[in-house]
Parts: sequence; C-alpha cells; structure tokens
Amino acid sequence: MATVDREELNLAMKKRFSHLDESGKLKMVDVSEKAVTRRTAKACCTVKMKTETLKRIVEDKIPKGDVFSCAKVAGIMAAKKTHELIPLCHPLPIEHIDITFTHTMDKGELVINAEAVVTAKTGAEMEAMMAVAQAALTVYDMCKAVDRGIVISDLKLLEKSGGKSGSWKRG
Repeated sequence: MATVDREELNLAMKKRFSHLDESGKLKMVDVSEKAVTRRTAKACCTVKMKTETLKRIVEDKIPKGDVFSCAKVAGIMAAKKTHELIPLCHPLPIEHIDITFTHTMDKGELVINAEAVVTAKTGAEMEAMMAVAQAALTVYDMCKAVDRGIVISDLKLLEKSGGKSGSWKRG
C-alpha cells in the first residue's frame, strides 16, 4: 500500500476545499482579495398541497391571513439574515430581492421564485435559496391548520451571474 505525504494531501485538500484550513478544519474563506462585482442569483422551490388549500390561498381565505404577503416578507427577511444562519456565509449588502409566486391549481402546486442582487466580493446564491426556503416554510406555517400534508420540494439554484466563476444556468 502506498503512503501518502500529509503535506501533499493538505495542499491538495486546500486547493479542492476552499473552506478548509491547512489542518483540515473548517474556515471562512478569505474574500479580501476578490474583486467587487455585481452578482445575481435566482432560485426556486415547489410547495405541494391539496387543491382546496391552494384555492383558499389564492382567494385569500386562509384563517391566518394573506399568505403571499407574509411569505414574501419572510423570504426577504431570511435573505438578509443568511449569514446568521449558514455558518460560513459572508454578510452581504443585498441591493434587491424579489420573490414571486406562480401556481398550478389542478396540481395543487405553488412555485416560489426569488432573485437576489448584490454588489460584493462573493455571490448571492445562498441568499436567493434562503429566501425561497423561508417563504415556503411560511406558506406551510400559514396553512398547516387546513392542510398538514403540505410538502416543500425541489429547492434549487436556477442561475447565477457575476464574480470570478462567471455565469451558470440550470440546464
């Protein structure tokens, strides 16, 4: 069996895993030398429920109140607090966050989309994903009294732009 040089392994790990220090322990990435650029990210997720529940949301007949407005505000607040909830995220100066809702009534599906925009040294992907996740959880919370079977699924990054790695779009 071949022996592995610990120093070589650490160097390889450091190149491959940006969030590990020389000893293999977690660290926050140093972005001080990165360029400030405009960065955008779009994310979405699906909330599946009974058709009757979705109808009540759309008609603003959920006992807790306006589901769309509450979920939108919750998503915006979550995006702004991403660095407080995801341990290795940097705090970002969010310039814009937009959350939209589309639905397919006959399937009982609500799709939540978010776009986050920052001008910073690191991206907005986690902020966009946090926004849709929190908006979806808020939909659940607002509607659980009428439908405990709600399922949140398919949380994903749709696209991102800006920064050293450039643009990426889900195929």
